[in-house]
Amino acid sequence: MVNISTINWVFVCGLSFCMGGIAVLSFMPLGSDCICPLSNPLAKLVGSGPVQKKSASVTPAPKEQDHVHSTAAHKMAVLVPFRDRFEELLQFVPHITDFLRRQGVAHHIFLLNQVDRFRFNRASLINVGFQFCHEVYDYIAMHDVDLLPRNDDLLYEYPSNMGPLHIAGPKLHPKYHYDNFVGGILLVRREHFQKMNGMSNQYWGWGLEDDEFFVRIRDAGLQVTRPQNIKTGINDTFGHIHNRHHRKRDTQKCFNQKEMTRKRDHKTGLDNVKYKILKVQGLTIEGIDITVLNIMLECDVNKTPWCDCSGTAAAASVVQT
Repeated sequence: MVNISTINWVFVCGLSFCMGGIAVLSFMPLGSDCICPLSNPLAKLVGSGPVQKKSASVTPAPKEQDHVHSTAAHKMAVLVPFRDRFEELLQFVPHITDFLRRQGVAHHIFLLNQVDRFRFNRASLINVGFQFCHEVYDYIAMHDVDLLPRNDDLLYEYPSNMGPLHIAGPKLHPKYHYDNFVGGILLVRREHFQKMNGMSNQYWGWGLEDDEFFVRIRDAGLQVTRPQNIKTGINDTFGHIHNRHHRKRDTQKCFNQKEMTRKRDHKTGLDNVKYKILKVQGLTIEGIDITVLNIMLECDVNKTPWCDCSGTAAAASVVQT
């Protein structure tokens, strides 16, 4: 397990900043061969067989872990899509861990760290995270790193047969209040995520992937459920720690992105997401162990040229062909 003080990533205090003695890190691709999707990434932890490796090793966690819970009826993988938001992560990990411990939820946090040069793709990262851990965990929490639950009545429980459990509903989320909103924090059973073929891989940049996922939920004959009898509202149910001035959303639309991402995507999803996992390693934050996946997504610029609005990737593709 790698401690935060000795982690093998690059400090960039000189390029960015340091606050309160906490160094802000820039996650960089680590030089190693691809780790293909693991059939049982935490098998050593739960005693269900050997970990399968290819070319690179998985940094094992200590034997005694809160997330092992061998007797728990259900185990939740907290999947956190991520890029360059380390100061938010430092708040998120201890907060969500304390929150879930109070509820007795068996869980582990997986940081899905995108290290390629393309625009951020939250949905594809979630597909990769699910492929990595689905044999050990029977439900996932698709969780934004900047959304902190404050009300203990928000139960991260195993979703019902009806469909996904949306923790950050439109009557509770501090920013988004339309009826079909399913972003922020969504809990999905393993078999339901597979039935929907995961999420679309077409959404490079910020926004709309959750709206497309809502249509997938509906088309699969499932129904979104939300917490009931919550006494707090949009101002006090969650802490929203994103600084829009420090990190602006990538809302740019280029090529035919606007047209294509307004449609239901029947072609891409869990079964054809293209990626490499460059490194899997442990990270400890305030004594809490999490697992970091350094993920390099691949983009077919002939199908989704908007993965790079500069046009560099498309130009390179033309030269190669």
